[in-house]
Amino acid sequence: MPRSVVLRAEIGPLSARDRSSSAPRSVEFRLEIGPWGPGGWPAVRIARVALTIGIVGLPNVGKSTLFNALTRATVLAANYPFATIEPNVGVVPLPDPRLGRLAELFHSAKVVPATVSFVDIAGIVRGASEGEGLGNQFLANIREADAICMVTRAFEDPDVTHVDGRIEPAGDIETIATELILADIQTLEKAIPRLEKEVRGKKTEAAVLETARAALKVLGEGTVLSAALASGAAAKAGIDGDVLSTFQLMTTKPIIYVFNMDDAGMNDEAKQAELRELVAPAEAVFLDAQFEAELVELEPEEAAELLHDNGQEESGLDKLARVGFDTLGLQTYLTAGEKESRAWTIRKGMTAPQAAGVIHTDFERGFIKAEIVSYDDLMEYGGVAEVRAHGRVRMEGKDYVMQDGDVVEFRFNV
Repeated sequence: MPRSVVLRAEIGPLSARDRSSSAPRSVEFRLEIGPWGPGGWPAVRIARVALTIGIVGLPNVGKSTLFNALTRATVLAANYPFATIEPNVGVVPLPDPRLGRLAELFHSAKVVPATVSFVDIAGIVRGASEGEGLGNQFLANIREADAICMVTRAFEDPDVTHVDGRIEPAGDIETIATELILADIQTLEKAIPRLEKEVRGKKTEAAVLETARAALKVLGEGTVLSAALASGAAAKAGIDGDVLSTFQLMTTKPIIYVFNMDDAGMNDEAKQAELRELVAPAEAVFLDAQFEAELVELEPEEAAELLHDNGQEESGLDKLARVGFDTLGLQTYLTAGEKESRAWTIRKGMTAPQAAGVIHTDFERGFIKAEIVSYDDLMEYGGVAEVRAHGRVRMEGKDYVMQDGDVVEFRFNV
């Protein structure tokens, strides 16, 4: 039986472009060691572990409470700054009611959902970019995440002190954004002189230097690069998005804004509209972290009843997981059988062979065809045989771009 271990690798600059970043990137991989082969060596497969979302915010905004609810874990959640020092990592299942229905249809022994990985990063403070409040460590943890979940306090509670002594979501967002911007400015200011020398020596393309200078100008105006990229301002400023990604800047990461509210705030549509406008075009999620923490302790039926009584169709955590999954540019395809019904995570735009490779590299290497059934057709006709009888099964080739919710069986030969 194969064994699986998770390895963390520090990946440093690999090219002239990549040398623009002074910090190595830490990436987790899963190493799968299969049965011993005839040559005396086991089969080995290396796969990237799920992308991660870093939960950041000022101290005492409810980050650890939110993380506890997300993972049903218990980390140090105390009412003082830096209660969380080492980042805690949690893998959260992505809600997908389709899996349960597929499992019923195929009499599957188990259900395996897609997952979203969250990292709880200690509270950031003003001066973090200069090393204040363990700032260097916090910023390094943020740098390793693929997206940022910025938790902002939007509730009043005299028993929980705010680090600045006031509740002002816009100010909190500005504080965190400023520290990330300053850290990125430092990275570019160190990189540009080196790039200038490399361009003169024809070791680096001029476009890399031009993008670095343009990005520095945008950051100097107080704009996070993810917002500039989303609005088109980055392109107008002369920033090449592909080149920019090689700098590993923190503000290029997509940001999800989570507003931690009390019961009054959860029922204040005008306030939510105001906050949504504040962070547009980024996604805004509104939730009560304490309520969510209590909700996950209930049985599913009780939790559903409580949500209904509160006028909510889904929990804030479920919405956050969905938004996070989409923000990372991910989607799922489905496989189903007696053994299991499973959601497989792929990047949007992946072709059928690439998607097959997520299951096993042999599937991609020996790909022949993908037999694809619409989930809706399965539900309507009641099984693959019935769908086939109605001519609704599709055979797709190597160029097919996978769609979210495709129910697939891959045909391959190795």
